[in-house]
Amino acid sequence: MKIYVALFRGINVGGKNILPMKELASVLGALGAQNIKTYIQSGNAVFVSPEKDTLRLANSISREIKKRRGFEPHVLLLGLEDIERATMKNPFPEAAIDPKALHAGFLASAPEKPNLKALESLKSASERFQLIDKVFYLYAPDGIGRSKLAANVEKLLGVPMTDRNWRTVCKIREMAQELS
Repeated sequence: MKIYVALFRGINVGGKNILPMKELASVLGALGAQNIKTYIQSGNAVFVSPEKDTLRLANSISREIKKRRGFEPHVLLLGLEDIERATMKNPFPEAAIDPKALHAGFLASAPEKPNLKALESLKSASERFQLIDKVFYLYAPDGIGRSKLAANVEKLLGVPMTDRNWRTVCKIREMAQELS
């Protein structure tokens, strides 16, 4: 059995693409997942599964949601080791004081040709970022709501990404560790 962290993109609390976490747990259970725990409505789950093929499992989850709800969210599956590595490699440990200021963008794959120069040109005076493996760390003490950098990261990295604030990353890691 493998411990997975599932990060969903395109799931909303209101409006379109609504997927209650209770139903998400049902989807995961129907696909053989066990010890399922979800965290906040925006689409975070941890579970164990006998499935070893991460891509096949992510695609199965996405297809099952489409079958039940009519939309197909992007599902990024990480192993416990991936989320632990992301927290250990945090280049901005001072952000622990204000975990909402630090965001981790989890990438579907390592970018082949990230446009770091363009990203650098978009950042505000208070923003800092670093790309480490398949995680884009963004320290934005003034928030990301109006950040030109945050708005353009995915396009300039060239790979799908789903973003979580540091408080959420740490909580998901804690939940996943409880399964080991």
